[in-house]
Amino acid sequence: MKNNQNLLRITFMGMMIALGVVISPILRVEGMCPMAHLINVTCAVFIGPFYAFLCALIIGILRMIFMGIPPLALTGAVFGAFLSGMLYRLSKGKIVWAFLGEVIGTGIIGAIVSYPVMTWIWGRTGLTWMFYVPSFTAGTLIGGSLAFVLLTRMKKAGLVAQIQSALGSDVYTGGNEVLNDAIGIAVLGFIGYLVTVVLVHKFVPEPNAAVNSIKYFVLAAFIAAGVLYWNLNKSRA
Repeated sequence: MKNNQNLLRITFMGMMIALGVVISPILRVEGMCPMAHLINVTCAVFIGPFYAFLCALIIGILRMIFMGIPPLALTGAVFGAFLSGMLYRLSKGKIVWAFLGEVIGTGIIGAIVSYPVMTWIWGRTGLTWMFYVPSFTAGTLIGGSLAFVLLTRMKKAGLVAQIQSALGSDVYTGGNEVLNDAIGIAVLGFIGYLVTVVLVHKFVPEPNAAVNSIKYFVLAAFIAAGVLYWNLNKSRA
């Protein structure tokens, strides 16, 4: 049984590494790689902090070797993967904490660490300690939101516990489904925000202030919808 779980875990890690390398160019600009954060949170939930860290490390190294990505491929992934797994474990299986761990680990810690790495090792100039924080945080919010929505739906279907059990990982059951759904609705706002930014950039050559503010209304609308859902359904939480 243990050997089967080890084999499945190695296979799962191999699949996540391959997927991480393949989908990482999607939506990528320097300092923002949303799909990497999707992989980080997924690995953190299914195989825990140490294996998630290892997956992020290998993905980053492969991206640097074969895609010419600077060390941001590492600083923008490994801290978030580990903290996501740790907070998920410490919270006894709350997916929202895996999401927050990725945001804090990459959006803040990884972004700050990137400054000395890119300045002193990579030779970049004109940077500050907070230079990468906005782009790193935006990337984690987008990719982490996608992972949160996906994993929340899988959890409700019982698939998260099944996969964790098969991989020999810690299995957590229960949780406040109403709260999870409310948070899921709210974090969809970050996806709506991104879609709005892309559409405006593509179809509006010179957007005015009103058009530029649409993305904020979209984000606020989803957050308000999440709060409303919680208030209407908290009696059965």
